[in-house]
Amino acid sequence: MLPASQKSSLMKNGIELAAVDLGSNSFRLEIAQLDHGLLKRREYLKETVRQGNGLDADRNLTVEAMQRGWDCLGRFAERIAGFKPHQVRAVATQTLREARNREVFLDRAQQILGFPIEVISGREEARLIYQGVAHLLPQSDERRLVIDIGGRSTELILGQGYRTRFMDSFRVGSVAWSMRYFPDGSFTPQAFETAEVAAKAVLDEALNSCRPEDWDTAYGSSGTVGAVGDVLQAAGWPAEVVTRAGLDWLLERLLKAQSADRLRIEGMKDDRRAVIGGGVSVLRAVFDLLGIEEMHVAQGALRHGALYDLLDREQAQSDQRSASVQRLATHFNTDPTQAQRVSRVARHLMHQLADAREVAELDWHLQKLGWAAQLHEIGSAISHSDYHKHGAYILDNADAAGFTMNELHRLGLLVLGHRGKLRKLDVSLDDETFVMQLLALRLAVILCHARRDPDLQGLRLAWAGPQAFRLDCPGGWCDAYPQSAHLLKEEEQAWQKTAWAFRLARD
Repeated sequence: MLPASQKSSLMKNGIELAAVDLGSNSFRLEIAQLDHGLLKRREYLKETVRQGNGLDADRNLTVEAMQRGWDCLGRFAERIAGFKPHQVRAVATQTLREARNREVFLDRAQQILGFPIEVISGREEARLIYQGVAHLLPQSDERRLVIDIGGRSTELILGQGYRTRFMDSFRVGSVAWSMRYFPDGSFTPQAFETAEVAAKAVLDEALNSCRPEDWDTAYGSSGTVGAVGDVLQAAGWPAEVVTRAGLDWLLERLLKAQSADRLRIEGMKDDRRAVIGGGVSVLRAVFDLLGIEEMHVAQGALRHGALYDLLDREQAQSDQRSASVQRLATHFNTDPTQAQRVSRVARHLMHQLADAREVAELDWHLQKLGWAAQLHEIGSAISHSDYHKHGAYILDNADAAGFTMNELHRLGLLVLGHRGKLRKLDVSLDDETFVMQLLALRLAVILCHARRDPDLQGLRLAWAGPQAFRLDCPGGWCDAYPQSAHLLKEEEQAWQKTAWAFRLARD
């Protein structure tokens, strides 16, 4: 049974939550039930899909690799059929971060699964891993180093309690290293030495932040560390602990076997043999580089962190994304009063449009609109000229905790489109809800151009057709606010160059 915070009280007792982890080596499904403040595991499914070795030389997923993933998600989908969107979070990691044709895979994968699949950044993956590990450990003040060696990436996190102090993701993992340094499955001293040196070269920059004096206890999450821990325990070593001596013993066993095919060792599952060479070489590099003497095998992992994130998102004030938006706004020194003013007006206008439409998950779309309004001026920290373009670039490249890469991109598109020509957003203008958000934001920026609260009395934004909008103004309003009226007439012209129409209507 997993401890849950008091924040979960908004969710009904007995509700089931599901996390789907699309890893480079394995896909996992974790289902937990909320039981009087605790998360109790109901079911855990794992399949070795090994998408990480399905990337070709051009970093495209092969048809075979995609099919393996689709087949697995089809089986997962049967189990979570009937779940509501707020009960499921599906996240994809390094392989789909790298894959150039990931949209081909994701389009069909989401149809099969029945839920959105979020490709998360390396730092977001690290954050969720730490939350999963921390929630399944006893609460204490110890300073923790958490390491997760996955198929194509390794995450390193320093934290205390539920708070992180450092987190990063590195492109080194068991599948990638096995393919590169043990391509035919042969285990030789030279291959291990080369693989360890290469791993240290990638992980070297972590030395600046993960010094031995910065943490009290090291924990290893998921895949490689769990597999090594199982083998050592089966051989009589202490349970749930990986030591330097244990790693030396395991290396000797691998060298004695000479190849993955010939490896027979108690405690090792068949699906691990093909990637154990790469995993052990990376783990040994981590031990040497960071001065680790022993590492405890953690029970928590990425999927558990995703479950706790679902609980947090039930309350806007505890949603990590809201905190990230605030940090970005503060870091880029935006005007908080103007940001809140634009946000308030944009949400008001969006509500008016939504009243005539059955907009699914309206509160969520309003929240995203509010975030875009809070961040619409962040590019001004670089240059006031084309600041909307700078803002979009920042969001496309930011590491914002809680956000997926796609969520940040969509925010970036709203920031990019809040002023200027609309043709740059042609593809996104096929999405009616996005268009509603975009128009509401553009009009809010216009109405708040004087950086004071606008007079909204009598103003109403409405539909004027299937792809047409009308802003109704009361008599005398345009005369009272001539600059606003002028900007709104220019807005009419901007929409004329799209498939949508907008016009200013005076009483």
